[in-house]
Amino acid sequence: MKGFAVYDFPFGFLCVGYEDECITSFDTIDEAPPGGQRTPLTDRAFAEVQAYLSGARRTFSFPYRLEGTAFEKSVWQALLRIPYGETRTYGDIAAAIGSPRAARAVGRACHENPLILVVPCHRVVAAGGRLGGYAGGLAMKETLLALEQGHRDAI
Repeated sequence: MKGFAVYDFPFGFLCVGYEDECITSFDTIDEAPPGGQRTPLTDRAFAEVQAYLSGARRTFSFPYRLEGTAFEKSVWQALLRIPYGETRTYGDIAAAIGSPRAARAVGRACHENPLILVVPCHRVVAAGGRLGGYAGGLAMKETLLALEQGHRDAI
């Protein structure tokens, strides 16, 4: 079964996509579309998101599936290795996946990340520490980075 559920979220609404027994996407949206269907799986995923946003959770345990190109998947796996509360540059990620000249492509893969929060692309910044872009918007990226910095040593 494929569908989506929508939840109130500090940055508008969070649209949680699912297929079978896996979460497949998180999208921030301004308006809730009709037709969403909450399930125990989407409720679990959203509860974990809420725990993350409160500083009580650093990782996610619900089942998810990442679909993308081989390059995107390699980038996303590298993002999953960035420790909570830390950042890396696009160049750092490019080097980590063995493509040191692919910083722009890493940025594109971050933009295509279907599971923001779970795959922490908000932890990737531009050279010199500038924030760069973020699919959820820069305000969300700033908030997530500040949240993680504030709770880094708490858990």
